[in-house]
Amino acid sequence: MMKVRTIFLSDIHLGTRGCQAERLLEFLRTHEAEQLFLVGDIIDFWAMKRSIHWTPAQNTVVQKILRRARHGEQVMLIPGNHDEALREYHNVAFGDILVANEHVHIAADGRRYLVIHGDEFDQVTRHHRWLAVLGDVGYNLLVRANVWVAWLRRTFGIADYWSLAGYAKRRVKRAVSFIFDFEDAVMHAVRERGLDGVICGHIHSAAIKDVEGMTYINCGDWVDSCTAIVEHMDGRMELLHSWQPVAMQAANDEGEQDFATLASK
Repeated sequence: MMKVRTIFLSDIHLGTRGCQAERLLEFLRTHEAEQLFLVGDIIDFWAMKRSIHWTPAQNTVVQKILRRARHGEQVMLIPGNHDEALREYHNVAFGDILVANEHVHIAADGRRYLVIHGDEFDQVTRHHRWLAVLGDVGYNLLVRANVWVAWLRRTFGIADYWSLAGYAKRRVKRAVSFIFDFEDAVMHAVRERGLDGVICGHIHSAAIKDVEGMTYINCGDWVDSCTAIVEHMDGRMELLHSWQPVAMQAANDEGEQDFATLASK
């Protein structure tokens, strides 16, 4: 069991086939914290309008988070665009979980981080909702195609996992980032507020990087990368990768993965 000061998770997308709930449960069982931040797109209401896929493992994720909150762990939910309906409940607590649209987290070393999902800095999501929804559907089709790609790779003895949807997402995201520059927009806001950094999600691309003396941190997701950010007791931030090919292999063997978000996340 690893004991850390804070855990940051984003883009779990409960309610979809793409959600790697089993992998997240393994992570939660082996990481104890004083604080837990759920940084948006925890429940995918967008996808659930089309179809709902809620597994026992996903139910266990919710129960485990609620249990941690009851046992004294400070849990805060910061809604994203896929669970934006929860933004109406800013500063309201549900089962010892506080909902807040954003938060300034003071790390153990005194550095101050803006904790926010980040969709407000995505020009596609803000101003071109129809394109975001179209990307949602397109990514859903690519994830379904992953089943056949995985089968072909296993048939030809290629053991390592490779995601068609993840590859397409990264390629398209590069183009979107080139035009709209998500990271720069986020860091500009952080600079204006006199903070030391940001901890966000939204684009499903985990990272910790220095940007002109400030720190950009993205939690990643629990669909493709299965990543989390942890703050150690001394304030040091670390990106943890929980992905193992066997997880996706098991998901593919079940049949199909149904999840969405391309330019939309």
